[in-house]
Amino acid sequence: MRDLHVVGLEADGKFVVCADPKTGDRFRLPADDKLRAASRGDIARLGQIEIEMDSLLRPKEIQARIRSGATIEQVAADSGMAISRVEVFAHPVLLERSQAASMAQAGHPLRHDGPAVQTLLDIVTLAFRARGHNLDDAEWDAWRDEDNKWVAQLKWQAGRTTNKAHWQFLPDGHGGTIAPLDDTAHELIDPDFGRQLRGLAPVRALAPAAADDEASQQSFDEYYGTTSDSELDAETVELEADETPAPEVDQPREPVARDPKPAPKAAPGHGGKDKRGKPAMPSWEDVLLGVRSSGHN
Repeated sequence: MRDLHVVGLEADGKFVVCADPKTGDRFRLPADDKLRAASRGDIARLGQIEIEMDSLLRPKEIQARIRSGATIEQVAADSGMAISRVEVFAHPVLLERSQAASMAQAGHPLRHDGPAVQTLLDIVTLAFRARGHNLDDAEWDAWRDEDNKWVAQLKWQAGRTTNKAHWQFLPDGHGGTIAPLDDTAHELIDPDFGRQLRGLAPVRALAPAAADDEASQQSFDEYYGTTSDSELDAETVELEADETPAPEVDQPREPVARDPKPAPKAAPGHGGKDKRGKPAMPSWEDVLLGVRSSGHN
Protein backbone atom coordinates (compact mmCIF):
# COMPACT_ATOMS: atom_id res chain seq x y z
CA MET A 1 0.00 0.00 0.00
CA ARG A 2 1.51 3.33 -1.03
CA ASP A 3 1.29 6.48 1.02
CA LEU A 4 -0.15 9.64 -0.50
CA HIS A 5 -0.10 13.19 0.66
CA VAL A 6 -2.69 15.87 -0.03
CA VAL A 7 -1.74 18.44 -2.61
CA GLY A 8 -4.91 20.53 -2.58
CA LEU A 9 -8.33 20.97 -4.12
CA GLU A 10 -9.30 21.31 -7.70
CA ALA A 11 -10.72 24.57 -8.88
CA ASP A 12 -14.34 23.49 -8.50
CA GLY A 13 -13.72 22.14 -4.96
CA LYS A 14 -15.33 18.76 -5.69
CA PHE A 15 -12.10 16.71 -5.60
CA VAL A 16 -9.05 16.50 -3.36
CA VAL A 17 -5.71 16.14 -5.21
CA CYS A 18 -3.18 13.71 -3.70
CA ALA A 19 0.31 12.75 -4.90
CA ASP A 20 2.78 9.87 -4.47
CA PRO A 21 5.95 11.27 -2.95
CA LYS A 22 8.16 8.61 -4.56
CA THR A 23 6.87 8.62 -8.11
CA GLY A 24 5.14 11.96 -8.20
CA ASP A 25 1.94 10.43 -9.56
CA ARG A 26 -1.16 12.40 -8.70
CA PHE A 27 -4.56 11.12 -7.66
CA ARG A 28 -7.85 12.74 -6.81
CA LEU A 29 -10.57 11.81 -4.34
CA PRO A 30 -14.19 13.05 -4.32
CA ALA A 31 -14.73 15.57 -1.53
CA ASP A 32 -17.96 13.99 -0.22
CA ASP A 33 -19.43 13.24 3.21
CA LYS A 34 -17.56 9.98 3.46
CA LEU A 35 -14.21 11.68 3.04
CA ARG A 36 -15.15 14.37 5.54
CA ALA A 37 -16.27 11.76 8.11
CA ALA A 38 -13.04 9.81 7.58
CA SER A 39 -10.94 12.93 8.01
CA ARG A 40 -12.72 13.71 11.29
CA GLY A 41 -12.41 10.15 12.54
CA ASP A 42 -16.23 9.80 12.85
CA ILE A 43 -16.53 6.05 12.53
CA ALA A 44 -20.31 5.97 13.27
CA ARG A 45 -21.06 8.48 10.55
CA LEU A 46 -18.75 6.65 8.18
CA GLY A 47 -20.58 3.35 8.81
CA GLN A 48 -23.95 4.99 8.33
CA ILE A 49 -22.83 6.44 5.02
CA GLU A 50 -21.69 3.00 3.90
CA ILE A 51 -25.12 1.56 4.76
CA GLU A 52 -26.82 4.31 2.81
CA MET A 53 -24.66 3.64 -0.19
CA ASP A 54 -25.15 -0.15 -0.07
CA SER A 55 -28.90 -0.21 0.61
CA LEU A 56 -31.70 0.19 -1.89
CA LEU A 57 -33.74 2.36 0.50
CA ARG A 58 -32.68 5.60 2.03
CA PRO A 59 -32.91 5.97 5.85
CA LYS A 60 -35.87 8.33 5.57
CA GLU A 61 -37.69 5.81 3.40
CA ILE A 62 -37.01 3.02 5.89
CA GLN A 63 -38.30 5.14 8.80
CA ALA A 64 -41.34 6.19 6.81
CA ARG A 65 -42.28 2.57 6.18
CA ILE A 66 -41.73 1.62 9.82
CA ARG A 67 -43.84 4.60 10.94
CA SER A 68 -46.68 3.50 8.64
CA GLY A 69 -46.92 0.11 10.36
CA ALA A 70 -44.35 -2.09 8.63
CA THR A 71 -42.12 -4.38 10.65
CA ILE A 72 -38.34 -4.60 10.51
CA GLU A 73 -38.56 -8.01 8.85
CA GLN A 74 -40.89 -6.71 6.14
CA VAL A 75 -38.63 -3.76 5.29
CA ALA A 76 -35.55 -5.99 5.24
CA ALA A 77 -37.24 -8.50 2.96
CA ASP A 78 -38.50 -5.82 0.55
CA SER A 79 -35.22 -3.88 0.40
CA GLY A 80 -32.84 -6.81 0.44
CA MET A 81 -30.99 -5.30 3.40
CA ALA A 82 -29.83 -7.12 6.50
CA ILE A 83 -32.10 -6.92 9.53
CA SER A 84 -29.28 -5.47 11.62
CA ARG A 85 -28.93 -2.56 9.22
CA VAL A 86 -32.66 -1.84 9.22
CA GLU A 87 -32.79 -1.87 13.01
CA VAL A 88 -30.39 1.08 13.15
CA PHE A 89 -32.97 3.33 11.49
CA ALA A 90 -36.11 1.60 12.78
CA HIS A 91 -35.33 1.76 16.49
CA PRO A 92 -36.24 5.44 17.10
CA VAL A 93 -39.44 5.07 15.07
CA LEU A 94 -40.49 1.99 17.04
CA LEU A 95 -40.10 3.99 20.26
CA GLU A 96 -42.35 6.66 18.77
CA ARG A 97 -45.00 4.09 17.91
CA SER A 98 -44.86 2.58 21.39
CA GLN A 99 -45.37 5.98 22.98
CA ALA A 100 -48.34 6.70 20.70
CA ALA A 101 -49.94 3.36 21.67
CA SER A 102 -49.61 4.27 25.37
CA MET A 103 -51.17 7.68 24.75
CA ALA A 104 -54.06 6.07 22.87
CA GLN A 105 -54.87 3.86 25.85
CA ALA A 106 -55.31 7.03 27.93
CA GLY A 107 -57.65 8.57 25.34
CA HIS A 108 -61.42 8.91 25.76
CA PRO A 109 -63.70 7.08 23.28
CA LEU A 110 -66.19 9.23 21.38
CA ARG A 111 -69.90 8.40 21.76
CA HIS A 112 -73.11 9.97 20.52
CA ASP A 113 -73.27 12.20 23.62
CA GLY A 114 -69.58 13.18 23.62
CA PRO A 115 -66.30 11.71 24.92
CA ALA A 116 -66.58 9.06 27.61
CA VAL A 117 -65.36 9.79 31.13
CA GLN A 118 -63.41 6.53 31.31
CA THR A 119 -60.30 5.95 29.25
CA LEU A 120 -59.96 3.43 26.46
CA LEU A 121 -57.90 1.14 28.68
CA ASP A 122 -60.53 1.15 31.45
CA ILE A 123 -63.40 0.38 29.08
CA VAL A 124 -61.52 -2.36 27.24
CA THR A 125 -60.51 -3.92 30.57
CA LEU A 126 -64.17 -4.17 31.64
CA ALA A 127 -65.15 -5.58 28.24
CA PHE A 128 -62.42 -8.23 28.37
CA ARG A 129 -63.37 -9.21 31.90
CA ALA A 130 -67.03 -9.60 30.93
CA ARG A 131 -66.11 -11.82 27.99
CA GLY A 132 -63.63 -13.96 29.90
CA HIS A 133 -60.51 -12.69 28.09
CA ASN A 134 -57.20 -11.70 29.63
CA LEU A 135 -55.99 -8.24 28.66
CA ASP A 136 -52.44 -9.09 29.73
CA ASP A 137 -52.19 -11.44 26.74
CA ALA A 138 -53.20 -8.70 24.28
CA GLU A 139 -50.77 -6.49 22.36
CA TRP A 140 -51.06 -2.73 21.77
CA ASP A 141 -49.55 -1.00 18.75
CA ALA A 142 -49.87 2.26 16.82
CA TRP A 143 -48.84 3.74 13.49
CA ARG A 144 -49.67 6.60 11.18
CA ASP A 145 -52.08 6.15 8.27
CA GLU A 146 -52.03 7.79 4.85
CA ASP A 147 -53.52 10.98 6.32
CA ASN A 148 -50.70 11.12 8.90
CA LYS A 149 -53.15 10.32 11.74
CA TRP A 150 -52.42 7.82 14.48
CA VAL A 151 -54.17 4.43 14.39
CA ALA A 152 -54.16 2.36 17.59
CA GLN A 153 -54.51 -1.41 17.39
CA LEU A 154 -55.38 -4.04 20.01
CA LYS A 155 -54.55 -7.62 19.04
CA TRP A 156 -55.44 -10.72 21.06
CA GLN A 157 -55.93 -14.45 20.60
CA ALA A 158 -59.25 -16.18 21.39
CA GLY A 159 -58.89 -19.91 20.84
CA ARG A 160 -57.61 -20.29 17.29
CA THR A 161 -58.92 -16.89 16.18
CA THR A 162 -56.75 -13.76 16.07
CA ASN A 163 -58.86 -10.68 16.80
CA LYS A 164 -57.88 -7.09 15.99
CA ALA A 165 -59.57 -3.82 16.92
CA HIS A 166 -58.56 -0.45 15.46
CA TRP A 167 -59.26 3.09 16.63
CA GLN A 168 -58.24 6.49 15.33
CA PHE A 169 -56.40 8.48 17.98
CA LEU A 170 -56.37 12.28 17.97
CA PRO A 171 -54.10 13.55 20.78
CA ASP A 172 -54.92 16.77 22.59
CA GLY A 173 -54.32 18.44 25.94
CA HIS A 174 -57.02 16.38 27.70
CA GLY A 175 -55.74 12.93 26.81
CA GLY A 176 -57.05 12.74 23.25
CA THR A 177 -60.12 11.21 21.68
CA ILE A 178 -60.69 7.72 20.32
CA ALA A 179 -62.97 6.83 17.37
CA PRO A 180 -63.61 3.19 16.34
CA LEU A 181 -62.61 2.16 12.83
CA ASP A 182 -64.17 -1.33 12.68
CA ASP A 183 -66.96 -3.39 14.26
CA THR A 184 -64.68 -5.09 16.77
CA ALA A 185 -63.46 -1.75 18.11
CA HIS A 186 -67.03 -0.43 18.26
CA GLU A 187 -68.23 -3.43 20.27
CA LEU A 188 -65.43 -3.13 22.82
CA ILE A 189 -66.32 0.47 23.69
CA ASP A 190 -70.10 -0.02 23.40
CA PRO A 191 -71.68 0.90 26.77
CA ASP A 192 -74.28 -1.86 26.27
CA PHE A 193 -71.78 -4.63 25.57
CA GLY A 194 -73.38 -6.76 28.34
CA ARG A 195 -76.88 -6.82 26.83
CA GLN A 196 -78.53 -10.07 25.78
CA LEU A 197 -78.15 -11.08 22.17
CA ARG A 198 -81.90 -11.81 21.86
CA GLY A 199 -84.84 -10.24 23.64
CA LEU A 200 -86.32 -13.06 25.70
CA ALA A 201 -89.53 -12.39 27.68
CA PRO A 202 -89.69 -14.17 31.06
CA VAL A 203 -92.31 -16.92 31.36
CA ARG A 204 -94.44 -16.87 34.51
CA ALA A 205 -94.24 -20.13 36.40
CA LEU A 206 -97.59 -21.91 36.84
CA ALA A 207 -98.22 -23.18 40.38
CA PRO A 208 -99.49 -26.78 40.62
CA ALA A 209 -103.27 -26.83 41.00
CA ALA A 210 -104.79 -28.44 44.09
CA ALA A 211 -107.42 -31.15 43.86
CA ASP A 212 -110.23 -28.91 45.17
CA ASP A 213 -109.62 -25.91 42.84
CA GLU A 214 -108.55 -27.49 39.56
CA ALA A 215 -111.32 -25.65 37.74
CA SER A 216 -110.08 -22.24 38.94
CA GLN A 217 -106.44 -22.68 37.79
CA GLN A 218 -105.28 -21.68 34.30
CA SER A 219 -103.75 -24.36 32.21
CA PHE A 220 -100.58 -23.83 30.20
CA ASP A 221 -102.51 -23.65 26.91
CA GLU A 222 -105.07 -21.20 28.33
CA TYR A 223 -102.24 -18.93 29.57
CA TYR A 224 -100.74 -18.66 26.08
CA GLY A 225 -104.07 -18.78 24.23
CA THR A 226 -103.34 -22.04 22.43
CA THR A 227 -105.05 -25.42 22.19
CA SER A 228 -103.26 -28.68 22.73
CA ASP A 229 -103.29 -31.45 20.16
CA SER A 230 -105.15 -33.77 22.51
CA GLU A 231 -108.04 -31.32 22.87
CA LEU A 232 -108.17 -30.81 19.11
CA ASP A 233 -108.32 -34.58 18.58
CA ALA A 234 -111.06 -34.94 21.22
CA GLU A 235 -113.14 -32.19 19.62
CA THR A 236 -112.70 -33.76 16.18
CA VAL A 237 -113.83 -37.15 17.44
CA GLU A 238 -116.84 -35.59 19.21
CA LEU A 239 -117.91 -33.73 16.05
CA GLU A 240 -117.59 -36.88 13.99
CA ALA A 241 -119.65 -38.76 16.56
CA ASP A 242 -122.45 -36.15 16.42
CA GLU A 243 -122.59 -36.16 12.62
CA THR A 244 -122.55 -39.96 12.24
CA PRO A 245 -126.04 -41.54 12.67
CA ALA A 246 -126.33 -44.15 15.36
CA PRO A 247 -126.53 -47.69 14.03
CA GLU A 248 -129.76 -49.58 14.46
CA VAL A 249 -129.63 -52.04 17.31
CA ASP A 250 -131.37 -55.33 16.76
CA GLN A 251 -133.79 -56.03 19.54
CA PRO A 252 -133.70 -59.55 20.93
CA ARG A 253 -136.37 -61.72 19.54
CA GLU A 254 -138.64 -63.65 21.83
CA PRO A 255 -138.88 -67.32 21.01
CA VAL A 256 -142.00 -68.21 19.12
CA ALA A 257 -143.92 -70.98 20.76
CA ARG A 258 -144.61 -73.76 18.38
CA ASP A 259 -148.12 -75.12 18.52
CA PRO A 260 -148.47 -78.71 17.48
CA LYS A 261 -152.04 -77.93 16.58
CA PRO A 262 -152.81 -76.94 13.02
CA ALA A 263 -152.62 -73.19 12.39
CA PRO A 264 -155.97 -71.38 12.38
CA LYS A 265 -157.31 -69.83 9.27
CA ALA A 266 -156.24 -66.35 8.38
CA ALA A 267 -158.58 -63.46 9.08
CA PRO A 268 -160.24 -61.71 6.19
CA GLY A 269 -157.90 -59.32 4.50
CA HIS A 270 -154.85 -61.14 5.93
CA GLY A 271 -154.80 -64.26 3.79
CA GLY A 272 -151.76 -66.07 2.64
CA LYS A 273 -151.63 -64.03 -0.59
CA ASP A 274 -151.92 -60.34 -1.34
CA LYS A 275 -153.98 -58.69 -4.06
CA ARG A 276 -151.42 -59.57 -6.72
CA GLY A 277 -151.54 -63.20 -5.75
CA LYS A 278 -148.15 -63.24 -4.05
CA PRO A 279 -147.60 -64.56 -0.55
CA ALA A 280 -148.14 -61.79 2.02
CA MET A 281 -145.16 -60.67 4.09
CA PRO A 282 -145.64 -60.79 7.88
CA SER A 283 -145.59 -57.45 9.66
CA TRP A 284 -142.87 -56.28 12.12
CA GLU A 285 -145.13 -56.82 15.10
CA ASP A 286 -145.77 -60.41 14.03
CA VAL A 287 -142.07 -61.10 13.91
CA LEU A 288 -141.27 -59.24 17.14
CA LEU A 289 -144.18 -60.47 19.29
CA GLY A 290 -144.50 -63.85 17.78
CA VAL A 291 -148.22 -63.43 16.89
CA ARG A 292 -150.09 -63.69 13.64
CA SER A 293 -152.25 -61.19 11.96
CA SER A 294 -155.30 -62.97 13.37
CA GLY A 295 -154.26 -61.96 16.88
CA HIS A 296 -153.57 -65.56 18.09
CA ASN A 297 -150.27 -66.64 19.56
